[in-house]
Amino acid sequence: MSQEKNHRYNIWRYILYFFISVLTIYGCQSSEKSTDRASSKTLPAEDDNFYQEISRYVGIDFIHSIGDGHLSNLVESVGGGAVFLDYDQDGYIDLYMSNGTHIKGFSDDHKPDGNLQNGLYRNLGNGTFTDVTKKAGVGDMGYGMGMTVGDFDNDGYPDIYISNYGPNVLYHNKGNGTFSDITVNAGVAGDECSVGAVWLDYDNDGFLDLYVGNYIDFDPEYGYFYAPDGFPGPMAYDGQPDILYRNRGDGTFEDVTESMGVFNPDGRAMGVGAADYDNDGFVDIFVSNDHMINYLYHNEGGKKFVDKGVMSGVAFNQIGEATISMSVDFADYNNDGLMDLFVSDDVYCSLYKNEGSGVFSEMSYNAGIAVACGQFVGWASSFIDYDNDGDVDIFKINGELKHWYGQEDQLFENIDGEKFLDVSVERGEYFEKEYVGRGACFGDYDNDGDIDVYIVTLNDYGAFLRNNKGNQNNWLLIQLIGQTSNRDGVGARVTVSAGDLVQTAQKKSTNGYLSQNDPRMHFGFSDNEMVDRIEVIWPSGKIQVLENIKAGQILTITEQ
Repeated sequence: MSQEKNHRYNIWRYILYFFISVLTIYGCQSSEKSTDRASSKTLPAEDDNFYQEISRYVGIDFIHSIGDGHLSNLVESVGGGAVFLDYDQDGYIDLYMSNGTHIKGFSDDHKPDGNLQNGLYRNLGNGTFTDVTKKAGVGDMGYGMGMTVGDFDNDGYPDIYISNYGPNVLYHNKGNGTFSDITVNAGVAGDECSVGAVWLDYDNDGFLDLYVGNYIDFDPEYGYFYAPDGFPGPMAYDGQPDILYRNRGDGTFEDVTESMGVFNPDGRAMGVGAADYDNDGFVDIFVSNDHMINYLYHNEGGKKFVDKGVMSGVAFNQIGEATISMSVDFADYNNDGLMDLFVSDDVYCSLYKNEGSGVFSEMSYNAGIAVACGQFVGWASSFIDYDNDGDVDIFKINGELKHWYGQEDQLFENIDGEKFLDVSVERGEYFEKEYVGRGACFGDYDNDGDIDVYIVTLNDYGAFLRNNKGNQNNWLLIQLIGQTSNRDGVGARVTVSAGDLVQTAQKKSTNGYLSQNDPRMHFGFSDNEMVDRIEVIWPSGKIQVLENIKAGQILTITEQ
């Protein structure tokens, strides 16, 4: 054999060996995934990690699916949310997750085994869960993106709205452990590509209304794209207008999108959040859009909305770009009484400091977040006080956009309301591993006073992180029950004082990306054992004050 032919032969032999090695490794990894969850539901002892990954022990065997053999389009890439809710009102938060499905003409020819449906897992109160999807009747088999939870009829039991690619679903909680599908009668199905959604009482009439963020007019036949991207991006398709549904109070809703001023035919909504950012008593709406400017709809006294995204400074990132915005969450990170805003994206993310008077300053670089985020694609993000020291930190979920490439998640610790420090690798072995993360929900699943986490992993098992050390500081969980206001107290403004520490928060429904956190409001108090004062400003306008409350408890406050 000539030298030239021998050289070519060796090159092809090395290429062949490379692909065989890759396939072998992939097969081993797939085998490990399938056998890793075969363990019994016996909780491990707490280890030295702040966050300990315990998925295989808590009884959650749910596998998210894109309904496809490979990641082949944008809709498959952006889905996957989870919510914590107490569906049976037993005092322990349960877990509900969305799922994709196989659609002819949309998915490829490889159809995954089994019935792909959403999953509901009941918290047994002993640190483990059990699958009650079939019993509860909530196994929606549409192409699930996310969901939002709210007691829309004020009967004391949380209802579930699911955003789908295709018709959405509203499950009414019957209060006996089961749900009924009332979507058609309620008038909230739609037939768009819905992604984020949020419950809010925009007119303060005591009933929760619904804002649904719609994404793209997806065409599965369209295939013009830059090859390394894998498939076309969002700007290859027309956008879809979002929808605002007003709750009539009789179990039905009316579409008030145009009359309330939130009709935008070219929107590409991803995350949707709601909070009263200017403390005028009416809840506003933020929409994070994909590859275009974000919207901040200011609520004009419950009569209409006006988009003030550009003039407020939250429409673009720090350098004036319209980014791939995903998650949105409101919180007062510097304890000045004003709701700030965090938006995760595919680059540096945006931390918007509320300056008052309807204006925000973008602080991600100054606060130390931008550089740390720059190498990741951020999806779900939430403000949480993971260590109960009295200020909210940021937990951020990462994962590649158009490929099954894992990325490490991040935990940013709040330093005196001025800086955020990436402490991820110091808080647990979990943060050293790479996952293709999407949605996530945060809450105290074992009622021990600190915030645990469930994370959706695209086309795989999710991750469940137990907080082992947060409750070394003092804490309080507050359950609001509205009477004149909506039953959930969504939109209520709560200020707590303990010594020199004063914190303000608002009751929200949706948090982060396609997900929703613990319905109880969580506050950390460091070493303060007593809460001097709690003030609740209800959506009805009523003001309620409690004093001298002992920390370390779950406190129910009913509107008087």
